[in-house]
Amino acid sequence: MLPTRIYHQVDDRLYTLYQSMVLFFFENYTGVQVLIYGDLPKNKENVVYLSNHQSTVDWIIADMLAIRQNSLGHVRYVLKDGLKFLPLYGWYFSQHGGIYVKRSANFNEKGMRNKLLDQVNAKVPMYLVIFPEGTRYNPELPKVLADSQAFAHKEGLAVLKHVLTPRIKATHVAIDSTQEYLDAVYDVTVAYEGTLDSKGNRKEAPSMTEFLCKECPKIHVLIERIARKDIPGEQIFMRRWLHERFAIKDKLLTQFYESEDPERRCRFPQKCVHSKLSLKKTFPSLLILGGLTATMLLTVSGRKLYVMTWIYGTLIGCLWVSVRA
Repeated sequence: MLPTRIYHQVDDRLYTLYQSMVLFFFENYTGVQVLIYGDLPKNKENVVYLSNHQSTVDWIIADMLAIRQNSLGHVRYVLKDGLKFLPLYGWYFSQHGGIYVKRSANFNEKGMRNKLLDQVNAKVPMYLVIFPEGTRYNPELPKVLADSQAFAHKEGLAVLKHVLTPRIKATHVAIDSTQEYLDAVYDVTVAYEGTLDSKGNRKEAPSMTEFLCKECPKIHVLIERIARKDIPGEQIFMRRWLHERFAIKDKLLTQFYESEDPERRCRFPQKCVHSKLSLKKTFPSLLILGGLTATMLLTVSGRKLYVMTWIYGTLIGCLWVSVRA
């Protein structure tokens, strides 16, 4: 067994190799324009990344920002518990430092805190991605939005229209557990262009398949870097702070989707930069992993190994994450 720190260094490099290949398809192949507003630090940092959640593509957006900071291998996710049973990926995300969480009364605070503290003690670089809404915002599911708004109203919080009421537990544990290790929190607001119908109403954000079919021409990403010292520590105060951050997102998205001024619609108010990802960042990974896969599939024994890896890797992985939960 490798020491924890060495294991994560090797694993981060392998993760970078794989995710760089993924980004070849999501950026270079699709030709999507990534418009970045605000300040994305050039240097690597230990951060908690908080974002609105509306599509399965959202986790790719975190990768898009991380690769521009040379931090792609450091990305780790807080994920819904059910995703741990994804074939191969469920096990691997956990091995890579990801954390599976359940909602409400079933939330395992001790388990999440211990896993984060293990990473902090091992000085594992951290780019921890959390979607505090807990589920995707979908304007075509009005009951979800209505329930979220009713909860906010009951709790005396601002009622939000273009985002769901954020949940505090995972965010509080993440920031509280790593507070001496964190450099900052990245507050990220994402909008997908082309998600208005002919009547000007907001539509569902593109799925991964739709995105890869080039149905999203532009992504607008606004980043605000918040120093750790500027975030309240106690959960009751952090809850109010987090809701205020999502109220700001709601105002930004309201302008993005509803502004009657064509100069302000479908954009955020700050200046933006069209950030184009160089093929040097992604194409070598495509060649390496594509070549290895093709070589394996060219032989009978290779194809058997490929199939067996998926079958037994999935079964063993599901058993592993179930025992570790």
